[in-house]
Amino acid sequence: MNRLQQLFLEKKNSCSLYYTAGFPQLNATLPILEALQAGGADLVEIGMPFSDPLADGPTIQASSEQALEHGMSIKLLFEQLKEVRQTIDIPLVLMGYFNPVFKFGVERFIEQCKEVGIDGVIIPDLPFDEYCEKYQRLFDEAGVANIFLITPQTSDERIKRIDAQSKGFIYMVSSASVTGVKKDVEQEQIDYFNRVNGLQLKTPRLIGFGISNRSTFETACQHASGAIIGSAFVKLIGEQGVNNDKIRDFIERIKDKPKI
Repeated sequence: MNRLQQLFLEKKNSCSLYYTAGFPQLNATLPILEALQAGGADLVEIGMPFSDPLADGPTIQASSEQALEHGMSIKLLFEQLKEVRQTIDIPLVLMGYFNPVFKFGVERFIEQCKEVGIDGVIIPDLPFDEYCEKYQRLFDEAGVANIFLITPQTSDERIKRIDAQSKGFIYMVSSASVTGVKKDVEQEQIDYFNRVNGLQLKTPRLIGFGISNRSTFETACQHASGAIIGSAFVKLIGEQGVNNDKIRDFIERIKDKPKI
């Protein structure tokens, strides 16, 4: 059983934090990860910066641009994560786009994920059918989960196909927009969550896009195994840098009930 499966077996209401490797400083990747684990994150998604991140809103786009300007690359990211499992126990997922992965070499990329201890990969623009035909065997042999996204526009039939091939979790995109901070979850989104729950899928789901505070996190947890916070956290570290106290406080505000 891998770390992702163990997490969802043991824990409800998982809180996943996303940040961009190489932002706000080139060498901040590991210190932020250590601060997130110490602060109570249940799993972490590390973004691999790309020059044309179509699914990302302005906050994450800006962080990606700055990371690339700092010199971040997939090769450097793996070098930074070479000894990550000496200090980090929580599940780790890499998220990025297919073009840099293809240029790096898909087989080499998966091998490196296995070597450093990456549990899963999210590549939003890798078509499902192409994955099944060309790359599924490589992922399965390495024990690295390829995590698929679904949206409100994804048909029930396709969701069931994705569920059948999933080994980590399914990333439920909460709306048809790009990433970004939203204050509330709308009824249209609740209807979508209920539709997916009605399919009785075997794979845990995490809800992302627009999760930014305790209210949206708790709403997401009522309909899935947890939620992913991206833009709000990237904004925090952009303003505060690698500040362990601020990172811990941020996670506590998301996860914990108000203290009376």
